[in-house]
Amino acid sequence: MATQIRPVSQTRSFSTVFLIEMWERFGFYGMQVLMVTFMMKRLGFIDTKANLVWGAATALIYATPAIGGWVGDKLLGTRRTMLMGAVILALGYTLLWVPSDHATFTYAALGVIIVGNGFFKANSGNLVRKIYDGEDSKIDSAFTIYYMAVNIGSMISMTLTPWIRDVVAAQYGDSMGWHTAFGVCSIGLILGLINYSIMSRTLAHVGSPADNEPVNKKRLLAVMVAAVAIVFASILILQSETVAKWGVVVAGIAMFFVFIYMIAVSHRNERSGLIAALVLVVQTIFFFIFYQQMSTSLNLFAQRNVDLNFGLFGIHLFTWIPEQYQNLNSIWIVLLSPVLVWIYNSLGRLGKDPSVAAKFAWGFAAVAAGFFIYGIGAKFAVNGQVSSWIMVWGYGLYSLGELLVSGLGLAMIARYVPERMGGLMMGTYFVASGISQYLGSVVANYAHIPEGLTDPLQSLAIYTNLFNKLGFVGVACTLVAMAVLPLMNRLSASHSDAATNHEPLPAVRSEEFNTP
Repeated sequence: MATQIRPVSQTRSFSTVFLIEMWERFGFYGMQVLMVTFMMKRLGFIDTKANLVWGAATALIYATPAIGGWVGDKLLGTRRTMLMGAVILALGYTLLWVPSDHATFTYAALGVIIVGNGFFKANSGNLVRKIYDGEDSKIDSAFTIYYMAVNIGSMISMTLTPWIRDVVAAQYGDSMGWHTAFGVCSIGLILGLINYSIMSRTLAHVGSPADNEPVNKKRLLAVMVAAVAIVFASILILQSETVAKWGVVVAGIAMFFVFIYMIAVSHRNERSGLIAALVLVVQTIFFFIFYQQMSTSLNLFAQRNVDLNFGLFGIHLFTWIPEQYQNLNSIWIVLLSPVLVWIYNSLGRLGKDPSVAAKFAWGFAAVAAGFFIYGIGAKFAVNGQVSSWIMVWGYGLYSLGELLVSGLGLAMIARYVPERMGGLMMGTYFVASGISQYLGSVVANYAHIPEGLTDPLQSLAIYTNLFNKLGFVGVACTLVAMAVLPLMNRLSASHSDAATNHEPLPAVRSEEFNTP
């Protein structure tokens, strides 16, 4: 009698992706929490240059998954490409571990991280989509939990790396402190890879067709040559503000034409879903401008204008390192994610789950309220310093908005985009995110603190002026998101009807997307 292979549950498959994603984000956010300050304190950059270099790096970090998604779909396989990305990321963080404070070496390490993230990010999200393919209510919940994995990893590392930096610096010097903290990020990736090797069999049935074929050595060589080229291109972009700006412009135009092309060649039953995805991607671009403030203007605000002591009813509780305030975002995400999952599942059982477009509108409203909190906090500042609790509640609203917009961005692609376009469109979504990350750094520079200005009353006025303006922009985004709700509801209904009818696609369309 033939041995029956026991099917792997969705939960076990999802857990494998969840854990590798958690460790990957441990590495990324452990590095992000320090990078802008590292550039200022070790590389000697002023705040505007540090913001723009980091903005260019994050733009590339979010843009390269467009390439990685295509590589995973068509060339090497989704699982293989994700795994390769994790290995390259570990190498990138190891380079930051090397005690060098030369700007070009830092750019090279960031270039390796950019390539690794490109291979990893789109393919990990695409695996989640494949695990729950066709189950819309489960997809929203799965991607919210998946988003929580991001923030469990980042919550641990954003607490740990600034503390390790300070402890090691006190014993062995400032430079060793910074680079040891970056080394912790590499250790996190190595732990994630060990865990994945143990659990990888749960994903054996999930992936793209290329995963089920032997590795094509010529394709692998071509991919690795292209990866090295991207590292050198990244160094050039990070060194030149002009090149970075033009790169963002070109990426924006390319992203727009990719969507137009996909819509033009798609079957008519797919068109409404793709148009809905395009509208939501445009809204996502605006959201990530707000998001980029966490590692730029809000980070520097915490260093100059926040009372670092947490107290309650006159009792001192603890003191935070300025960079650790970014961790409030992760803490809130972890606390709020299960609540939102419960709400989504409860409403889904009742058939009243709000559309992704409605959740986006709620998210912008929450973000706007969060930035107004920072502005209001300035009115109660003492000697130019606001209470740490203002940061707690501002980040709480900001994080709720993030869950409703960014947290559902991948779910939106999974829901509205046909499966054969999944990897490429996941990547295109990340390109949009990358463009807005750079724009967010440009916006952060409106809160530039002139060299030599040390008066916290003056810097407080500069920062809160920016935060109040961002609050009003958030209100405008909310109104626009509400205004397009009727259109989005019609597109979503049309997409659902098409999916229900299961109308076959013309063969020529499928071949267009399946050709490497």
